[in-house]
Amino acid sequence: MALRPPVEPMLAQAVESVPGPGGLGDLAFEQKFDGYRALLFTPTGPDTTLQLQTRRGSLIQDQFPDLLAAASQLPDGLVLDGELLVWDTKAGQLSFEGLQRRTAARGRRSTRALAASLPAFFIAFDVLQQDGRELTGYPYRQRRLRLEALFADHRLASPWTLCPMTTDLLKARQWLESWTEVSGIEGIVVKAMNQPYQPGHRGWYKLRRRDTTEAIIGAITGTLTRPQLLLLGRRDAYGDLYSIGRTAPLRTELARLVGGNVTAADLGHPWEGWQFSSAWGSRDLLKVTLVQPELVAEISADTAIDRGGVFRHPVRFKRLRLDVTTEEVPLFAPGPSAATS
Repeated sequence: MALRPPVEPMLAQAVESVPGPGGLGDLAFEQKFDGYRALLFTPTGPDTTLQLQTRRGSLIQDQFPDLLAAASQLPDGLVLDGELLVWDTKAGQLSFEGLQRRTAARGRRSTRALAASLPAFFIAFDVLQQDGRELTGYPYRQRRLRLEALFADHRLASPWTLCPMTTDLLKARQWLESWTEVSGIEGIVVKAMNQPYQPGHRGWYKLRRRDTTEAIIGAITGTLTRPQLLLLGRRDAYGDLYSIGRTAPLRTELARLVGGNVTAADLGHPWEGWQFSSAWGSRDLLKVTLVQPELVAEISADTAIDRGGVFRHPVRFKRLRLDVTTEEVPLFAPGPSAATS
């Protein structure tokens, strides 16, 4: 039976380093793009059209008329798994914020206007069905060969893009170190060559590039003696303190360390009256305690930063920098997609 939406995609779990082969066997490494996960279904008959499904099962093809227009390049009965991206023609780079605008757009006029200034691309990294035949039981090695042949045989071009893949660990590490400096590429995904496609299963591994930097602790959750999360900020050139994100939950020993040094804020804290969401893009709010913005945290953060200069994923607290003053912390700057616009 042909696959039809919604189909639950196979998922990846975050790891700190490339897992050893062990029982995984030979490994493949793919570049990880900073976009929206999407499954693409081409028509299976005269009464069907291209469908684009999000990870959570929503159909969003109406927001992407440029992809619909290019669907004639693809054969019928095809299901691809991949990443949806958009290119900001004004900034000259990939734009996560632009992708959000496109998925939120409603109305034919609006979607067409955005398609002109923020054209979409589909980065294919797996094929789940071909000619109406389901391939999820095939090992990744065979699915990848079929995917590469699909692009070669049909001479697929923009907006359809084949995700770069290598089996060379040294090359994968080079991607992680150098390619992640490019806006829109945030790491690598590791897959076993003999692995079938398992919907909903976290059988892959993802590594995001992480950089070590500093930020000012401006608020906490939990108590002053046992903080749970740290809310971080940086000052701009005028001395104003901007929020740049939050940490993941602190380990017990690190919570004690921070609790032994942090103090409650005096009146006039720059964040008085502010509200902080529990996660990037969430409407759920955190209950926070403002603290004196005088402690510096050393953090490990990935490269995903929004236009407002906020880390989209929780950063990792490494240690207090009691030897560093807040004046030595890097100045606040907007995200890369805003800096060049």
